[in-house]
Amino acid sequence: MAMASFARRKAYLLARNFSNSNPNALRYSFSLTGFSRGFASLGSEDNDVVVIGGGPGGYVAAIKAAQLGLKTTCIEKRGTLGGTCLNVGCIPSKDLYACGTSSLIPYVPRSPAFICQPRREVFFFEVDLPAMMAQKDKAVANLTRGIEGLFKKNKVNYVKGYGKFISPSEVSVDTLDGGNTVVKGKNILIATGSDVKSLPGITIDEKKIVSSTGALALSEIPKKLVVIGAGYIGLEMGSVWGRLGSEVTVVEFAPDIVPSMDGEIRKQFQRTLEKQKMKFMLKTKVVGVDTSGDGVKLTLEPASGGDQTTLEADVVLVSAGRTPFTAGLGLDKIGVETDKLGRILVNERFASNVSGVYAIGDVIPGPMLAHKAEEDGVACVEFIAGKQGHVDYDKVPGVVYTHPEVASVGKTEEQVKAHGIEYRVGKFPFLANSRAKAIDDAEGIVKILAEKETDKILGVHIMAPNAGELIHEAVVALTYDAASEDIARVCHAHPTMSEALKEAAMATHDKPIHI
Repeated sequence: MAMASFARRKAYLLARNFSNSNPNALRYSFSLTGFSRGFASLGSEDNDVVVIGGGPGGYVAAIKAAQLGLKTTCIEKRGTLGGTCLNVGCIPSKDLYACGTSSLIPYVPRSPAFICQPRREVFFFEVDLPAMMAQKDKAVANLTRGIEGLFKKNKVNYVKGYGKFISPSEVSVDTLDGGNTVVKGKNILIATGSDVKSLPGITIDEKKIVSSTGALALSEIPKKLVVIGAGYIGLEMGSVWGRLGSEVTVVEFAPDIVPSMDGEIRKQFQRTLEKQKMKFMLKTKVVGVDTSGDGVKLTLEPASGGDQTTLEADVVLVSAGRTPFTAGLGLDKIGVETDKLGRILVNERFASNVSGVYAIGDVIPGPMLAHKAEEDGVACVEFIAGKQGHVDYDKVPGVVYTHPEVASVGKTEEQVKAHGIEYRVGKFPFLANSRAKAIDDAEGIVKILAEKETDKILGVHIMAPNAGELIHEAVVALTYDAASEDIARVCHAHPTMSEALKEAAMATHDKPIHI
């Protein structure tokens, strides 16, 4: 039955059009018959594509455009490529989390090598923060230089400076060396990313009150760290400094952490973080900030109103989300439409209302994720080149890089219920997974949601070490409309953490073996 089901699904996929019943998602069609393209003359003075922004979306779009034979220029104001993600976001935070004692500390007490011979040797561990910061900076520098190398390899022209529109086909660039130049392009792609969202009455000075940027460059480990916002970034950065010895308190206006996460997983995740001594003050708002002393004194009150309390910290991290970065681009001058959140409105081909002007990544609706921006960039330039692009926002995985990690793709149980879909749930704990038990790191679970009638997978949620790696089997499964039975019948290597996904799939359509 499984083979017949697979054959039917394969035949369906070969013929299917990636149409979209969800108007809020972007899904584009592939052509299965090949492509043709009459390219503009590359000898023209103008560029075929000009990309404003050299972050994950922008630099990937520029490279892809050049690979498609389009004369391409990328403008980046930072002076180093990679955007927020590489320079002051995803990459440096993961480096700090992993390197040195930040990674070692949680495992030392459990290792027999350190507890079986207490009389023979004593081991001392000390955090070398300057060394950790140097390692982080080195990793970032090497990666940014690597992207510049890719630009040279693919013949992408790179202009360092701040660009703004002077017409729909011209960008004035104030270069970092103090000059000015005008870059012309038949198609101009806005990929300027996002910036930290500020909160009323709170001024970020990157010393006592920091954004994620400042939190990655602290000169010493704060004794007390308060994180405002219980989203992805706040929990990740709180985990970094908590593992290094900070007393971390998370203040969140909403009643739950990471509101986009599946409810059951979210609750288990919070309990795990609390075991790691992270404290949470939910349904709480910050109404006052005093930085006159050595540290910071926050005045808090319940989100619904009530008696005020105070909370003291050495450093406060503001992590209340991000906002599209479009300031100073001159969008109003050329008439580009935006919504009330400042996001550029685009059609299914990433085109704005102004002919020849496109936008991708964090400046348009959709998940504010680096990998989503990359997919946007590739699809957009494929459309510009006369090909067909493809992005499905329903299949974009999300990952919280803590320990354990939490990763998900597709719908949460709450969303499935809201859609009125009859469904089944399969779960498998890592406490019953051989590899997790062998490495003594078994806190976590796999949860699969599948349509009751068809067994089609609707969503997968994983809390585990390396959940961000494990989730991609589920991403592929959802992309090809797989059933839970399909995953259950795939042979998984033993012993691996991925066997938990297989067992959860077995639990969804039938019964698991090892529990």
